Amino acid sequence: MAAVPVYRWHLAPDGLATRRQLRARGLRPGGQDVVAQLERPRRRRGPLVAYLYSIEQAKPVRPMTPAKRAALAKANAARRTCPECQRDAGYVIPPSLGMCATCAFPDEQRAA
Repeated sequence: MAAVPVYRWHLAPDGLATRRQLRARGLRPGGQDVVAQLERPRRRRGPLVAYLYSIEQAKPVRPMTPAKRAALAKANAARRTCPECQRDAGYVIPPSLGMCATCAFPDEQRAA
């Protein structure tokens, strides 16, 4: 892999963008390689790095299909369903608990 140019933070030339900047414009990298990178120095740690892509070579974001929309809705519903009580918690259940707060802390819920 050839070395890519490195620019300091906020000093990248026009025509280059990060993935997030591309997405905000309704674009995606589209399989292109990284064109350059930004580095932001930090104290006591290595620099923050952001990869840049060419805006001209970027492709439009693919539209959401009905099947993909349904699959995402089903996956998000599964993340909200408590495996203990089988109820929709109304929020994404934290993996650290593995169940809704009502099931994880039953004594505290009765006292309140």
